[in-house]
Amino acid sequence: MVSKLFTPVNIGPLTLRNRTIRSAAFESMCPGNVPSKQLLDYHHSVAEGGVGMTTVAYAAVCQSGLSFDRQLWMRPEIVPGLRELTDAVHKEGAAASIQLGHCGNMSHKSICGCLPVGACSGFNLYSPTFVRGLRADELPEMARNYGNAVRLAREAGFDAVEVHAGHGYLISQFLSPSTNHRKDEFGGCLENRMRFMDMCMDEVMKATGNDMAVLVKMNMRDGFKGGMDIDEALLVAKRLQQDGAHALVLSGGFVSKAPMYVMRGEMPIRTMTHYMDCWWLKYMVRLVGKMMIPSVPFKEAYFLDDALKFRMALPDMPLVYVGGLVSRDKIDEVLNAGFEAVQMGRALLNEPGFVNRMKAEENARCNCRHSNYCIARMYTLDMACHQHLDEELPRCLKREIEEIEKKG
Repeated sequence: MVSKLFTPVNIGPLTLRNRTIRSAAFESMCPGNVPSKQLLDYHHSVAEGGVGMTTVAYAAVCQSGLSFDRQLWMRPEIVPGLRELTDAVHKEGAAASIQLGHCGNMSHKSICGCLPVGACSGFNLYSPTFVRGLRADELPEMARNYGNAVRLAREAGFDAVEVHAGHGYLISQFLSPSTNHRKDEFGGCLENRMRFMDMCMDEVMKATGNDMAVLVKMNMRDGFKGGMDIDEALLVAKRLQQDGAHALVLSGGFVSKAPMYVMRGEMPIRTMTHYMDCWWLKYMVRLVGKMMIPSVPFKEAYFLDDALKFRMALPDMPLVYVGGLVSRDKIDEVLNAGFEAVQMGRALLNEPGFVNRMKAEENARCNCRHSNYCIARMYTLDMACHQHLDEELPRCLKREIEEIEKKG
């Protein structure tokens, strides 16, 4: 088959120069919750490297939606900085998207400024912290936060937004039977659990108008017993199509319950704790981290089998494949299976110019070795590949990374 990779593709009102998208892998490059030069430089490098669209990751739609102190928080004062980023991306011929979401219960008062909120009250070990369930009368305002964030994204020059409805964040917490135990009209059957998602999408679609593309990242499976599985996820996908989404990004996993289902491979626990500041958390994670974050084997295109079921069930819906793409051969296979575009995260962190290299080399493969050092470091510092650090890593971290890479 002739490769579709470097042909244009339409997502709603937006045309991309090729079918590659930098996924919304959290950069952790926004100290003080504002865009930094580092964030601009990274996304500019990916745009310069040939990508069709780059996605700025995990911007909180309001302060209570913050998970990290190095995460974007959408508000008017950051618009000029984001405009510099989108201008730089556009000069290289790429489109710019921004992922918008709310972390729900996966935060702490010291970060989000209040007792964390979620679909239900309870205790979250992820932080750890108590959590307050949102009242029904608070949900319309929470949904409006998504629309307001879209308006700010338009003002900042973004061509698209990606609504985060997966990975166990707020919308996902309403969708999943594991985290939604509500007794009102927003809990119980799937139809009720989709109501908050519908409210958010209504606000998003009103705010995007006719000139912005709307992608939604969603779970095909939550990745653990008692979570949302593929039968319900297919119904969620069909509802999102009815809600007006222009494309779906098909993912899976729950950050608080099945984190490596999202990313695959093994979490380098020693590396993660090496960068932690909190002594007791460092000790606890080192002690029980392997049990809390069990490994899930990596294989290239690890979500493809599930994603093909969505392709069959949604013949008219643009679908974006994400998950474990590191070679042109596999990307061509995915596109030829009927997906409109592909997203890459770790591959473009390892090699921002990978798309241009694929254009020059039919058998191009990036040099990511799947040690997940970048993810272990991300929770405290910026996301960075260990192969391109200026500083020398301690010997114990080098050994851990080498051991994980050998297993892969």
